[in-house]
Amino acid sequence: MKVRALLLFVAFACTFQFAFSQGNYEWKQASAAGYAYKYVTNDPMQTRFYTLKNGLRVILSVNNKEPRIATKIAVRAGSNTDPKAHTGLAHYLEHLLFKGTDKYGSLDWAKEKPLLDKIEALYEQYNTTTDEGKRAEIYKEIDRVSGEASKYAIANEYDKLMSSMGSQGTNAHTWVEETVYEEDIPSNALDKFLTVQAERFRYPVFRIFHTELEAVYEEKNRGLDNDGNKISEAMHYYLFPTHNYGQQTTIGTIDHLKNPSLKAIREYYNKYYVPNNIAIIMAGDFNPDEVIKKIDQQFAYMKAKPVQEYKPAPEKPMTAPIVKDIYGPSAENMRICYRSPAEGTHDALMLDLISSILSNGKAGLMDLNLNKQQKLQGAGAGMRQYKDYGIFILSGSPKQGQTLEQVKDLLISQLAQLKKGDFDESLIKAVVANAKLGEIQGLEGNGNRAEALMTAFIQNKGDGWDKSVSWLDDQAKITKQQVVDFANKFFTDNYVALYKRKGEDKNILKVEKPSITPVETNAGKQSAFVTMVNNMPATVVQPQWMDFDKDIEKSKVGTAEVLYTQNKANQLYRLYYRFDMGGWNNKLLPLAFSYLSFLGTDKYSAEQISKEYYTIASNFNVGANNEESSVTITGLQENFDKAVSLFEHIIKNCKADENALASLKGRILKSRSDAKLNKGSILKGLSSYAAYGAKNPFNYTLSDQEIASITAQQLVDILHDLMNYKHTVIYYGPESLGKFTTTLAALHALPSTFKEVTPAIKFSRTVQNSNQVLFANYDMVQSEVYWLRNTSTYNADKQPVIDLFNGYFGGGMGSIVFQTIRESKALAYSTFASYNTPARKDEPYTVMAYVGCQADKMNDALKGMNDLLNNLPQVNKNFESAKLSEKKDIETERITQDGVIFSYLAAKKKGLNYDPRKKEYEALDKISLEDITKFHQEELANKAYTYCVVASDKKVNMDDLKSTGELKVLTLEEIFGY
Repeated sequence: MKVRALLLFVAFACTFQFAFSQGNYEWKQASAAGYAYKYVTNDPMQTRFYTLKNGLRVILSVNNKEPRIATKIAVRAGSNTDPKAHTGLAHYLEHLLFKGTDKYGSLDWAKEKPLLDKIEALYEQYNTTTDEGKRAEIYKEIDRVSGEASKYAIANEYDKLMSSMGSQGTNAHTWVEETVYEEDIPSNALDKFLTVQAERFRYPVFRIFHTELEAVYEEKNRGLDNDGNKISEAMHYYLFPTHNYGQQTTIGTIDHLKNPSLKAIREYYNKYYVPNNIAIIMAGDFNPDEVIKKIDQQFAYMKAKPVQEYKPAPEKPMTAPIVKDIYGPSAENMRICYRSPAEGTHDALMLDLISSILSNGKAGLMDLNLNKQQKLQGAGAGMRQYKDYGIFILSGSPKQGQTLEQVKDLLISQLAQLKKGDFDESLIKAVVANAKLGEIQGLEGNGNRAEALMTAFIQNKGDGWDKSVSWLDDQAKITKQQVVDFANKFFTDNYVALYKRKGEDKNILKVEKPSITPVETNAGKQSAFVTMVNNMPATVVQPQWMDFDKDIEKSKVGTAEVLYTQNKANQLYRLYYRFDMGGWNNKLLPLAFSYLSFLGTDKYSAEQISKEYYTIASNFNVGANNEESSVTITGLQENFDKAVSLFEHIIKNCKADENALASLKGRILKSRSDAKLNKGSILKGLSSYAAYGAKNPFNYTLSDQEIASITAQQLVDILHDLMNYKHTVIYYGPESLGKFTTTLAALHALPSTFKEVTPAIKFSRTVQNSNQVLFANYDMVQSEVYWLRNTSTYNADKQPVIDLFNGYFGGGMGSIVFQTIRESKALAYSTFASYNTPARKDEPYTVMAYVGCQADKMNDALKGMNDLLNNLPQVNKNFESAKLSEKKDIETERITQDGVIFSYLAAKKKGLNYDPRKKEYEALDKISLEDITKFHQEELANKAYTYCVVASDKKVNMDDLKSTGELKVLTLEEIFGY
């Protein structure tokens, strides 16, 4: 596993004084069950690399922790290999690989094919026609013929297939060098999975194309509304003036999106989707000897072809900074970006190490000198590695009154310190040790393993896995002087500086909405192929239930209750102090916890504390939500005493620092101001307003005046007093319960009696008696709409029906909502609906639905979702698929480690003392579609809703909103409370 890829998915753990053995990482050959494979010695994932006769790569890593398998089918083709006249084509193709073949996705292929051929010819004509009038006529004919063809198409048969076999996370992505198809399947569904995938890639049919094309238009428009996406595109464009990394975006140009060619898509498929350009990657619970034989049998039909790899001309060295401004409505920030060398080179190894020396979340130069000292709003460094080049990124956000140019100077100042060698050589060892600890944690997850193997295949066909496995050992050999010498040579004026400024982006153009007649989805129909796959035998996986009395041991440390589960897998531990109080009990509590990270004691400065934790096997975090707070201490058990005693010292002896508080107050005010520029935050605030009214949890916050009046001593007093309040101790680690409680009792001083907690403020839920529209204005191309309704109080007996309803109605790509809103009507790229379960037994359920669409489609989207909320389509095949999926999810779910304890605590909040999944599993077979329909009619249909709308008032008609319900235009002050 390339640790760089793995660590994208695991949180940084703290380093440790612990000797990892450095082994020899060499390629070896072996064979088993008649198949030869390669492996790398001392690979912790024990990965097997097979190459079948037709060139297909198969990469397998066994992990038996749960009966599931993470799978990725990776193709080494992305936007780099898009034809110049058809950018975005690889991404189009990714979408179309979900549409089926001539064997599934069709009711009658003989009748469907001539219509699809006609559509393809019409698109070729459309593609070459420039007269707008004639184009409109051609598109009208495309729409008409597509409607005819849809009568023979079965939408989402692929998604239903995967759902029925219990797959989770059905998805795919396209990027510069890759297109990857992803599933997480039960182990007993392997035969079904391989049967479907082999058919999927045999002869994909590009059906229901024009509605899927519209979904891609929506995806493009969403990108235009995303300032982060604009920065990323600019970064690539200016760093790579020659390479397609910068010259061809994955989503494609607007002109190319509006002029697709099905012929070109087929040619692309035939050129790049060949076995010698594909890898099947699996990580999870399986027998590799059996799996390789099955893959070979299923995919032997594929024929190898020569693949012409993309080989661009080298980029010319940058000799002067390139400085560009980017505008948009979100908060200001900036990046300094350097073009870095190819994957697997020594320079890439060095820059990866340097990124962590600068920024590792704890003790990097930027962490200590900028973030800890609050010299700006926030800063970081990181690497984005591709096959031919990489990008080294410094990023920063300004605090109140600070310019982006000042942020840039601060970022550059840390490079200057690096060049001078103004850091301790031990930091290199700490960085490597941290990454190795993160590697241990990452190995537990199938998804992490598969992601790392996928990255290795895309960037070097997997042949560089020996370097991937040895990466950290190689970094450990690098000396401080080598880092300094390299930094002085590499970091010159060879960068791109991007200033993301607040302002109107006058260059934005949206993809215009074409006129589309809703297509038939044939939701209740099923092809013979799907019937055959569903009838394939599969070994039954027995579900495993938690027994809270047996799985959790209980004890006491002084006056505190202890909940304990043992870690028998490794020497990592997690310790929690959990308090039943939060921001609703004391508004200052979350602020005090934030303040703690900037405080020192009589023995240590704040910077020394960070360094100390970074040189032992632990980390600590203190956080508060509305109703609960927790202290979390993690690391290697051998340093448990040091980590815990250091935290106990900090919490009792932290000293007030007025300067740190003044800086923190400024940053808080800036973050609050930035939140008002974030459409996601605005929509979240609208939803809280809809659920609770004008006074709600989202805007229950400190006023600017209250923040100004807070003293450092007030916050320190809260911290010093924290352990005097009742808390539960939770431990997951290798020590026995007895030894743990004895050890902790000596470290964790407790009062003889706990203090009483100030009662939490209560918020009343709204009652929706009539439709209301809450509107917030935001400069954007799209519109975002949430439906919300509070319903009845939690009832455990209703939960099986609710969970099955969610899976059937609005929970995924095979759901009624997705099929109707996106597949049939092409009204949105993103849409869902759910009946949300509360966390506590005295709280109500909430109906929530969502559509993100072009502003000019909003009225149609509102009507489309309202139709579904009022009238539930009866599709028995979908219902049975949803039921099978729910059952298989429960059968293959394994709640382990401290997850058992947190499941127990979650159940207690609902008044339960048992694993609720058991009752749900037993009830599923008894639930009928009529039960789901009755639930829908009683809880959703013909009810009043609050509509939360974030859009530009220049792009939506306010009178249309008034016709939906009573319109209330909210100010940002009303939404945020400040």
